[in-house]
Amino acid sequence: IDISNAKVLGGLLIGGMAPFLFSAYCIRAVGDAANKMVEEVRRQFREIKGIMEGTAEADYQKCIEISTNAALKQMILPGSLAFVMPICIGFIFGAESLGGFLAGVLVSGIMMAFFQSNAGGAWDNAKKKFESGVDINGQIYYKGSDPHKAAVVGDTVGDPFKDTSGPSLNILIKLVSIVAMVIAPLIV
Repeated sequence: IDISNAKVLGGLLIGGMAPFLFSAYCIRAVGDAANKMVEEVRRQFREIKGIMEGTAEADYQKCIEISTNAALKQMILPGSLAFVMPICIGFIFGAESLGGFLAGVLVSGIMMAFFQSNAGGAWDNAKKKFESGVDINGQIYYKGSDPHKAAVVGDTVGDPFKDTSGPSLNILIKLVSIVAMVIAPLIV
């Protein structure tokens, strides 16, 4: 692979972009699923009297169904990227572009996976730290304070980072590589 070749460089840039696109779809899928879950819980609080008092049972099965359906359906688009992108790059632009694409996905994907897993964990831990108190400019802030509320908002991004998008980049790298190896004999 010659980096001065325009096809290789183009594949490298597209490959470097793929983990960002994949992560965006994963994070959006988590957000959409969470919104559906919140709507369902609110609906149950409105319609099933006695949940808050403990005299009525919530419909847990409906929440499990929402989570399961979202996990399967919302990941179709990000998952299909891992199959479609190397096939399109390989057959449209050739083996050199596919090699550059693989290099871009690998380098960018590994760095993003490290970043997202660590940043997500840091946001989560920042929120948890307020339980024991956080010293900010000489004043101690606890759970329920404005800085804690800001940390909770940060954690809404941190959880999908550390639990979904970061770890799934490993799968993206593996799938793209396997698809590329399978189609390579057809391209060369």
